[in-house]
This record gives sequence, C-alpha cells and structure tokens, in this order.
Amino acid sequence: MIVLQFKHAPVILGSPSKMFGADKPVNIGWTRLLILAGISTTIGSSLTVGYNIGVVNSPAGLIKAFCNESFYERFGLVLGVAQLDVLWSAIVSIFLVGGAAGSLSGSWLADRVGRKGAIVTSTVLAVVSSILFVTSKSLNSVEMLILGRLLVGMSSGLATCVVPMYLMELAPLKLRGAVGVLCPLGVTFGVLVGQVMSLSQVLGKEDTWPVLLGFYLVFVGLSSVALPFLPESPKYLYIVKGETQLAIRQLEKIRGVEQQSLVADMQELQAEQSCETKVWNLKTVLGDKNLLLPILLVCSMQAGQQFVGINAVFYYSVSIFMSAGLSEQNSQYATIGAGVINLAMAVISIPVMSRVDRRLVFQISSSSAAVCLFILGIAISYIDTISWMPYLSIVGVLGFVFCYGIGLGPIPYFIGSELFEVGPRPSAMALGSMANWAGNFIIGMTFPTMQMLIGANSFFIFAIVAVLLFVFIRMYLPETRGCDPIVIAHYCRNGLSLSVQTPMSPVNTLNTDETTTAGSNEYK
Repeated sequence: MIVLQFKHAPVILGSPSKMFGADKPVNIGWTRLLILAGISTTIGSSLTVGYNIGVVNSPAGLIKAFCNESFYERFGLVLGVAQLDVLWSAIVSIFLVGGAAGSLSGSWLADRVGRKGAIVTSTVLAVVSSILFVTSKSLNSVEMLILGRLLVGMSSGLATCVVPMYLMELAPLKLRGAVGVLCPLGVTFGVLVGQVMSLSQVLGKEDTWPVLLGFYLVFVGLSSVALPFLPESPKYLYIVKGETQLAIRQLEKIRGVEQQSLVADMQELQAEQSCETKVWNLKTVLGDKNLLLPILLVCSMQAGQQFVGINAVFYYSVSIFMSAGLSEQNSQYATIGAGVINLAMAVISIPVMSRVDRRLVFQISSSSAAVCLFILGIAISYIDTISWMPYLSIVGVLGFVFCYGIGLGPIPYFIGSELFEVGPRPSAMALGSMANWAGNFIIGMTFPTMQMLIGANSFFIFAIVAVLLFVFIRMYLPETRGCDPIVIAHYCRNGLSLSVQTPMSPVNTLNTDETTTAGSNEYK
C-alpha cells in the first residue's frame, strides 16, 4: 500500500480491491465511447487548427488581389505593395491573436460550462468563421475575412487548450499517452489537408479561394453529429461540480463496465477530490509558488515547440527543394511530402507514448532536431557554392521534420494534463496554449526580418533553442508516464531546487499496465 501524506489528509493509493469490493480490477482499454470522443474531437476541433495554419500561404496572392479590388470598388483606393503587405500581415496574424485569446478564455469556459461545453463553443465559432470566409468575396468584404480569421483563431485556441485536457480526463491511465497525441495528430493532419487543398489544381484558384478558406466546415459538420453523444469529463463533474452520481454514471458509460469494476478510476477521483481545497483561476495558479515549476515546464515546452522553427523550416522548404533541381510545382509536392512525414510521425507517436517515457522521447527529439537544424543552417549557407549542399539541405529538412514529429510536436500539447491536478489544470493548459500561440506569433512576425538580416544563420538560433530546451527538460521534467497527477504535483513543489536525478517517489499503482517503478515506495 502507498500512502501520500498531504497537509490535509492522507490519501491511500493502495489495496483498491478491498476499498471497492472488487476481487480483481478490470483492465480497461479503448471503448467505443472513448474512440468516438477521440475521433470526433480530432477531426472537428484539432484538424481545424492545423487547416487554418496551413491553408493561407498558397492563395496569398489571390487574396491580396481581392483586397485591392475591394478597397478600390468601395473606397476608390489603390493599395500599394507596402500597404498590401501590412493588410496581409493583419489577416494572417489576427488568427494568432484570436488563438491566444481563445486559449486564455479556455480555462474559464472549461470550468464554467464544462470541457464538453467549451468544445461545443469552439465548434460554433468554427462554423461562423467558415460562413464568413465563404461569403466574404461575394459580399466584397475584407472585414468579414478578418473577422473570420479572428473567430477561427479563437476557436483554435479553445481547441488546443481544452481538447487535450478533455481526452486525457476521459482516458484510463494506461491510454493517456496515446490519447494525448490525438490533438497534435489532428493539427498535423489539418496542416497537410490545408496544403493539399490550396494547390492550384484543387481549390487554390481565383474563383474558389473563399471555399478553400471555409472548407474545414465539412470536417466540423461531420464531427458535430457525434457531439450530442459525447460524455462530459467525469473528473470535471466529480471534482469541480461535485456531481458525484452523475460523474460515476458517465464513467460507467465511458469504460463500458459497472461501478464495482472502476477500481482505479474511483480511487483516482477520490484521491484528487481529497487534495482539492481551493478555487483555481489564472491568478491563483500564477500566484502559487508550488506550481512554478510545472508552469515553467508547460509554457517552455509549448513555446519551444514554435521557437525551434518548425514553421520557418516549412517556409524555406520550397526554395530548398527548388535549389536541388526540382521544379516549383514538384517542390510544392515535396513540401507536402514533408508534411506527410510529419503526419506519419504523429501516428507513430500514438503507440510510442504508451510504451516509452516522455522524458526520453522529448530529449531524443529535441537533441536530434538541434543537430538537423545545424546541418540545415550549414547547408543553406553553402547551397550556391558546393554542388552537393542542396541534397544535404533536403536531408536537414526531412530529418528535422522526422525528429520534431516524434516528441517536440505531440508531447507539449498534453504534458500539462499529466503535470497538474484537476483544479489548476484548465488554467495551466490555458497558459501553455497561450505560450504556444504567442511563440507562433513571434516567429511569424520576426522570421522575415531574421531571414533578411542573417539568412541561414536563423537556423543556428533555432538549434540553440532546441539545445536549451533539451537541457531544461533533462534537469527538471519528472517522468509522467503512468504517474498519478497527485504524485507529480507533490513532487514538483520543490520548484527549481528539484533534481530529477534523485529517486522519484512512486508513480501510480492503480493496477494499470502503464506504470514505472523508479524510486521508493512512499512519500513521508
């Protein structure tokens, strides 16, 4: 038996069969309701995020032309190149501003209307924004285009904040790694779909670009059919709302078993409830010194995901492939191929997250990504002087995408759900999501200037960021695979004085397959 001695009361994490009258706990895996929740949120919410990230680059010229024509017809103004660039920057960046705003509101909505309610809100925003996109050209309104980008950004911010938390709270402990990857998988798939649909052979044409921008409504519509059947998070109902019986009924539906078989889940719910003693919001989370380390971990991993330059690498990819002798069209196809590799790695990471420690995967991913970025920086620097450098640059691009996809891509999205207990979790996830959107915004605004001033040396900066991220994670991130969030939260209270090299107290012993055995057997 394991006893965690907290300030208020001891929490027993052992002998569950005696506590709940079950002779042997049931080993629960994927159920139909969990699969439905995973598929519907991945397609309807996460895919929308990636789609709107990847869709705007190719039709940029067409949209700029529409903006110029609209201003001339309505106001008699002819926009110059600099004015068009400013307007285009506003159209692109307002999506990221909306993402940050949606992330911050996600913590409040997740506790006020529930995890499922926040996802429904995100879906409504996505539908409205799609309608604005599709009708913007026929109504000759640039304002509708900008408003649509703002609303879909808010929808995307809500999704990246709430969806990983929702799925992790639905899943049994042994599946949380695999379930946590579904949100980034949807984002990656959405980027790829956006790239394919924006090709001139598909919807990237003068008369179809409004349909292109709003095409994600098809996926949102398909997933919306499942929304009425999705459960609310039992942890939210049990701990935040105090609706014990409803939470148990929802849990029985999700797991597909009777209450007496919910040994591990009931034990975890009671443990977290007994440790929850205060009302949490952004202010209290930021003001709690016990949460300093996990907040720094979540925000650094989320922001670092952007600061290693994944979007900059994709931006450079077409020119890199062209320098290797590919035509412009084939270079676009090659860039899509890099997106396919990124998606493939996201799919592979689903079983990887269930079997391999998060710390190990993230350290391998960040260190190998740094090496690829250094190679890419060197190759681009000499791409015009050494004949084989274009091929080395292709190796750098594809290698970076491969290394990024296995750890840097998926882990930051869900690590907050494993580092925080239910109470502070929505605010912590909101802060992490905002850090991600802020990082995306900063890179989007500064990379063109970096490219102009220092060129290929930009990738050395990205590589240094990856190295620093590797060092920080190696020093301070405790292993969370198979761990109960209560144990992790208690362990992280040491803050920056923590050393993960010291033995860690036990992870969860709730009779799952996904447990680790490092450390001693009790906290004192």
